Amino acid sequence: MASHSSIRTMMSPLLASFRSLALTPASSNVPRTTSLLNSSTRAFSASPNVSFRGGPGGGGGAKKGNSKSKKGGPAKDPRIGLIRYYLQHPQTPRPLRFSRTRALRHWTIHRAWMLARRKKLEAEERELYRMYQSMHSACEELRLLDAPGTKDEGRLYRIAMEKKGIFGHGGVPIEYARMQTDTPGAEAWNHGWTR
Repeated sequence: MASHSSIRTMMSPLLASFRSLALTPASSNVPRTTSLLNSSTRAFSASPNVSFRGGPGGGGGAKKGNSKSKKGGPAKDPRIGLIRYYLQHPQTPRPLRFSRTRALRHWTIHRAWMLARRKKLEAEERELYRMYQSMHSACEELRLLDAPGTKDEGRLYRIAMEKKGIFGHGGVPIEYARMQTDTPGAEAWNHGWTR
């Protein structure tokens, strides 16, 4: 189990890079790539680095005083602004920091809950399977009820499978109310329909 300090040492360069991007004064238009490239953080992708311009609004981009971005400079990446917003928002709750005993307690409770949920789902599946098997055996009894070789063999089974009148007078199953397609209809509900 990884302790809190090892997680913190792994995450601190990442958080420091975000913090350095966010705390850059809005008035400076100097690219911040030099401080990011010279820091001990490692790039997360093989793509070339984007030149970031400081400011509380996020990545490089469209500020009021920056005319380069309007003429085709680097576009503002909305993901950076969102990451910054949620990392530094005052209402963002602090991350959970568990001691070893508390983490073990949390893990034990979580596993117990997952086991209880799995047992419940398995019991429901067993019950559904039992009901299906009961219906299947009842239909098989109906099919074999009359003497074999006679005209009426399986008559009760056929009558049971006809489903006459269960959808109302002249009704159809709801599955056939609209032609079955892979995509939804152009109009989800016809509000103007009247009987």
